[in-house]
Amino acid sequence: MTSTEQEAPGPDGPERRPRLTPAIADVRRAVREAFERMRGAGSSSEPQTGVVGATSERTADVLVALSGGPDSLALAAATAFEAPRAGLVAGAVIVDHGLQSGSAEVAERAAHQAAELGLTPVLVRRVEVATGAGSETGGLEAAARSARYDAIDAALAETGAVTVLLGHTLDDQAETVLLGLARGAGAASLSGMAERSGTRIRPLLALRRVTTRAFCADSGLEPWLDPHNDEVRFTRVRVRREVLPVLERELGPGVAEALARTATQLREDEEALHDMAIETIEDLVEHVEAGIGVSVGALEANPPALRHRVIRYVVESEFGVSLSRAQTLAATSLVTDWHGQKGVDLPGIRVVRRGRLLVFERVA
Repeated sequence: MTSTEQEAPGPDGPERRPRLTPAIADVRRAVREAFERMRGAGSSSEPQTGVVGATSERTADVLVALSGGPDSLALAAATAFEAPRAGLVAGAVIVDHGLQSGSAEVAERAAHQAAELGLTPVLVRRVEVATGAGSETGGLEAAARSARYDAIDAALAETGAVTVLLGHTLDDQAETVLLGLARGAGAASLSGMAERSGTRIRPLLALRRVTTRAFCADSGLEPWLDPHNDEVRFTRVRVRREVLPVLERELGPGVAEALARTATQLREDEEALHDMAIETIEDLVEHVEAGIGVSVGALEANPPALRHRVIRYVVESEFGVSLSRAQTLAATSLVTDWHGQKGVDLPGIRVVRRGRLLVFERVA
């Protein structure tokens, strides 16, 4: 028996289970609190919506997205422990991206671990990931992420589960914020990953990666170590292995925690400004024959943060186009720097000023 195991009575005699170490306690607590928030929001008893083909007969309440790595394996083990105590049926979904030799064996190993932990049902899904131009930078990562989430959504629909638990940690959050800073992204990007977004919940966002690794070691679990996490051709890997360590060394410890706090604060601000913009839109927008018009006077009267959000929201909701900051400022110039110019061309859209309205029209 290892130092992290103790005997406990079972139906067929003593059974071995991990001693409750600080890492195990922290991860279990994070999952338990996530379940409590789910109950507070009523999601554990509501039928799933927003997923095409959602079943009416539920075989699981929650799924864990399991790769077999330390973060998701710790999450899976903690979920298997906490779910029955919360009155929930927890399963797992393993997505095989097929990007590495032996990926099918890795997926099957993760499925076996999930079953041993007591998760059911356990689904393994193979996906096709586009590996074309740009795949050595953000392209491959983005394509894999898109394919993974499509497979997870399909698994939710198949099982009727209302939620998928994702194993992102505080370290992932810090890396996301740094990547957003490097791109010069706005507050929406710098706010990082939300603890809850639709059907996705990230219980471990307040925990460091070292805690999930300690959880696995203390529990006698052997995680899979993804070789892609050592390939510096990926921007996120360079941030993880080179940029963050330099910041910690030069600025002192706590940089990752500070970045995560910044993300939380920016998310709160972004959500408040978004809600204000939505409320403001009701009084600014009117449909016109050629498209949709927004009151120039009202836009001008609002501060830039609201003005820009109104324009971006109108264009995205009406035409399905996401504007960059430069494109947003070009449209805004017809309000704040008007000197009779004819208009601004945006992707698939033309913006013109007609009297008291800023008019957005679709172009062929």
